[in-house]
Amino acid sequence: MGRGIYKQPGGKLVGVTARLCDGYCHIDGDFFMDGNEARSREMLLEIGRALLEGRPIVDIPQRYPDVTLVGMSMQGIETAFHRAVAQDGQVPWQREPQAPHQTRTVPSQASHHIPTDGEFGELSAEECADRWRNLKPVILHDVPRGPQEQMETDQQWARDVAAGRRETTLRIWEWAAPAVVIGKFQSLPDEVNEQAARAEGIQVVRRCTGGGAMFIEPGNTITYSLYVPTDFAKGVSIEGSYRLCDYWLVVALRELGLDVRFTGLNDIASQHGKIGGAAQRRFPPVGAGPGAILHHVTLAYDIDGEKMTRVLNVSREKMSDKAVKSAVKRVDPMRSQTGMSREAVVDHLTAAARRVTI
Repeated sequence: MGRGIYKQPGGKLVGVTARLCDGYCHIDGDFFMDGNEARSREMLLEIGRALLEGRPIVDIPQRYPDVTLVGMSMQGIETAFHRAVAQDGQVPWQREPQAPHQTRTVPSQASHHIPTDGEFGELSAEECADRWRNLKPVILHDVPRGPQEQMETDQQWARDVAAGRRETTLRIWEWAAPAVVIGKFQSLPDEVNEQAARAEGIQVVRRCTGGGAMFIEPGNTITYSLYVPTDFAKGVSIEGSYRLCDYWLVVALRELGLDVRFTGLNDIASQHGKIGGAAQRRFPPVGAGPGAILHHVTLAYDIDGEKMTRVLNVSREKMSDKAVKSAVKRVDPMRSQTGMSREAVVDHLTAAARRVTI
């Protein structure tokens, strides 16, 4: 059995595990798929079957207008597949394709959502501010919860908003125990050293959104979730909705003197590098409810980098377009760049969120 991976420049990573002799092909990675849950799975299965049969996959997304693949191209998936069959000692029927530098595969019906060159996508900063003032979320600094309870709370609260049973809410998390949180489409054995995680007493859980693995220790990260009706991002592309949902955070961090910006689809960085990442999922309306967007973000406050590298498996391919040191003792962008305690940063973020919504 062969394993091939490909990192889309400026985008996400896809992994393909394949074995031609018995028709096995599994696709995973830290990309995002937004839309109907069952149809997303069907689309990945159809792509896998087509790869095994030597059929083109480039047009497959057009048959799934209710699904959007974000952060990865069809050519990137093909590249990972050809690397997998080559590692399995089998010769593919065509050479590895040259994947272009595109980061999003979009159904034709959504092609009119063309992001602008503005900082917040299609919307200006003023338009983002207006939407946040009209949103008026409940702002909650939540009690500590265990890793699995956090995952379940996120989904339940998003479904409650989708059904109209819960008000729009911004929830700042507290973790009751250490965890590794892997993305919805990631392969557990490829992303996590499970033996090391057990030895460190770290629980591994899977969230309901795409994206990459996160290493969590209580007090060392700042995590929040935003649960909003779908119409909050009406007329905005998926890329633009990330920027809209994080508008308040950018305002808050700049108030602390950080030169904060968006990088790629879902990362938040300063002039010193990445400080956090976001993930999203859309929930359909329940009954007469409005539907919901779940948007969550984790910021690195002060993380034990050596322990993180023991627990997480990070490939060279994944880091191929990132300027990151190979070994670090601490990953502490929020602590070192603000000079503030975590509690003071959280207090500032909570107050800033309230100001933005006035």
